[in-house]
Amino acid sequence: MSDKVIFFDTTLRDGEQCPGASMNLRQKLEVARQLEKLGVDVIEAGFPCISEGDYEAVHTIARTVKTCRVAGLARCVENDIRQAAAAVAPAGDRARIHVFLATSPLHREFKLKKSKEEILKMAVEGVKLAKSLVDDIEFSAEDASRTEHDYLAQVVEAVIDAGATTVNIPDTVGFTTPSEYYTIIKYLKDNVKNIDKAVISVHCHNDIGMAVANSLAAVQAGARQVEGTINGIGERAGNTAIEECAMALSTRPEPFGFAPGEKPHNLNTREIVKTSRVVSRMSGMLVQRSKAIVGENAFAHSSGIHQHGILAKRETYEIIDPAEVGWGETELPLTKHSGRAAVKARLERLGHTLSNDELTHVFERFKRVGDSKKFVYDDDLSSLVDDSIDTTNGTWRLANIQFIAGSGAMPTATVTLVKDDEEYTDCAIGNGPVNACFKAIDRITQVQGELVDYNVRATSIGQDALGEVSVKVQFGQCECKPVSGKGAATDVIEASARAYLNAVNRQITFSGIGA
Repeated sequence: MSDKVIFFDTTLRDGEQCPGASMNLRQKLEVARQLEKLGVDVIEAGFPCISEGDYEAVHTIARTVKTCRVAGLARCVENDIRQAAAAVAPAGDRARIHVFLATSPLHREFKLKKSKEEILKMAVEGVKLAKSLVDDIEFSAEDASRTEHDYLAQVVEAVIDAGATTVNIPDTVGFTTPSEYYTIIKYLKDNVKNIDKAVISVHCHNDIGMAVANSLAAVQAGARQVEGTINGIGERAGNTAIEECAMALSTRPEPFGFAPGEKPHNLNTREIVKTSRVVSRMSGMLVQRSKAIVGENAFAHSSGIHQHGILAKRETYEIIDPAEVGWGETELPLTKHSGRAAVKARLERLGHTLSNDELTHVFERFKRVGDSKKFVYDDDLSSLVDDSIDTTNGTWRLANIQFIAGSGAMPTATVTLVKDDEEYTDCAIGNGPVNACFKAIDRITQVQGELVDYNVRATSIGQDALGEVSVKVQFGQCECKPVSGKGAATDVIEASARAYLNAVNRQITFSGIGA
């Protein structure tokens, strides 16, 4: 087994299904551009038939990225498939249609209410239609890990005959174990006579914490495409974390059939940390400090014994050189005297590609922050981008904020917002200055939100560090997913207001209300 493992990134599709992780088009483009720099082989850009927004995102990404394959997801339904084909068309010969159909007894009986024969027919017809529109076709047998092995093999053989070039064997509900998953992939390798005409792909969920382990077991059994997301974000407990899977292959290639020193995949691993941060910022999903590879503590050593060993020889307690995944590459901080060109160059270095209007807005924020603190660090700069992108393209922009608070005062906030170059000012009383700001924003925008999560952290070192606030806000009925928002400022109250307004703008963009 000397052929490289293909990485299929579904951050913009399955990852975005994580509650609170919804991204607008501008944010998806930022992620897609960074995924291209990372070197993923396939970007699953969305599910085109779900909404006009998803269609536009897939179509725009297919037109924008130049090296990755771009996939659009579709059910084995004619309308889905035709919309997916139209959405990925700008990618030309890099376009892929990814069709799926459930195959397990549970799904056949209770979801689809169809027989094995009907499922088989639908799968073949779906693949044939997709193949008539796009050459690169992937078929996924949804809930494959709970499907009878012989029937799964029958479906896989039939869809390959129909034109599928990749067959995906998903562990849709995170049910299987590494040894069991290895057996499934090995069974298909041994019992599907045309299996050599397609790439076997795996798509694992992390419901019992084994998504990465299962994916690696499948690679050992002969799978050559791994589907996952950056930071492992995704529905329920998330997906296979691409960065973990990639570094497991890079660090230990021999157990997976690769020669010592052989590169088992195409990723530029030095872009991993940057990609993790871009995805975290654009999705609003924070990375836990102890997260493997990309967490802030991933290469931190507090034990004196460990520190001594690291100083003597890094390999004593580090199996991965942090620089290999992008740690330790922060450049000297900027100051208020830095010019627009320097800020633009640093933003591009951090993975942000901004329009002239967006750059102007970020630069204005940068200058104001530079007046308040001696140095503006890379994380400070990235934090300014988060709400600036939405402020430029959103409905409302924060112009001014004043608040009164104290142990003997009634918390009051006066907020001025700008919409279409017109200012709106209102004030409100709350049970604290942050709550008062949120209420004032609600009064102006007429979009009522309920705060369900609130986090604040310092983006860099020093007492003058920027405060970065992350919120999740519930709008409307409880069944709707909460919307994430982020904001940054040297004043935490202002950062909180920016984060909440960021969530309001996202909600307006997604739903069209209040615009």
